Amino acid sequence: MEIINVHDYDEMSRKCAQFIAGKITSSERIVLGLPTGGTPLKMYHYLAQIINENNIDMSHVYTVNLDEYVGLDGSHEASYRHYMQTAFFDKVNIPDENTFIPNGKASDLEKEAADYDRLIEELGGIDLMIMGIGRNGHIAFNEPGTPFDQGTHVIQLTQNTIEANARFFESDDEVPGYALTMGLQTMMNAKSIVLLASGEKKKDALFRMIEGEVTEDLPASILQKHSDVTVITDTEI
Repeated sequence: MEIINVHDYDEMSRKCAQFIAGKITSSERIVLGLPTGGTPLKMYHYLAQIINENNIDMSHVYTVNLDEYVGLDGSHEASYRHYMQTAFFDKVNIPDENTFIPNGKASDLEKEAADYDRLIEELGGIDLMIMGIGRNGHIAFNEPGTPFDQGTHVIQLTQNTIEANARFFESDDEVPGYALTMGLQTMMNAKSIVLLASGEKKKDALFRMIEGEVTEDLPASILQKHSDVTVITDTEI
């Protein structure tokens, strides 16, 4: 596991964007695993800027997002489809048909989860996975206690996660209680992983992820077992 310490959130975002852009331009075909939330927002800004300033062709890029709220369709302003469209997809020349996000409005959520893993396999697997880390060590919506060997699945969100995401809604009551999330096993199958962590609130989880016991009580600790993980952080650990 390589740890890259940077001065601040802006440098973390810029460095990650440069890394992704380098992978895109050096690949004939690439599948990216993409996150949402507050941490990667500026990274998407810089990545779109690099792509547009350098006229980088995105027709060979495919994306699979980590998660989506159950009950929200892509037009809902708090959905992760809407987030990705406004933060990144609509700003670059990636074909819409190359972008994939779980369907939170699927009538059969278990089938949607299985189909999503099958889709990733059909794409040839994830070449580069970008992710953040929660204060309790969750990655995507995989909360403490999530089995390491699980694929994409439906998960009930903890109260802490609901409260953390409430800033994207008008109130806590509007935050969906469930989500479809890429599983830990699915993410571990990615060829390379980059984890972004910013701020002192992430310090304890980040330290335990890197130095602590590999345990399902801290989902991110499974990354110790991956052969190609890069952590970019502005937090001293």
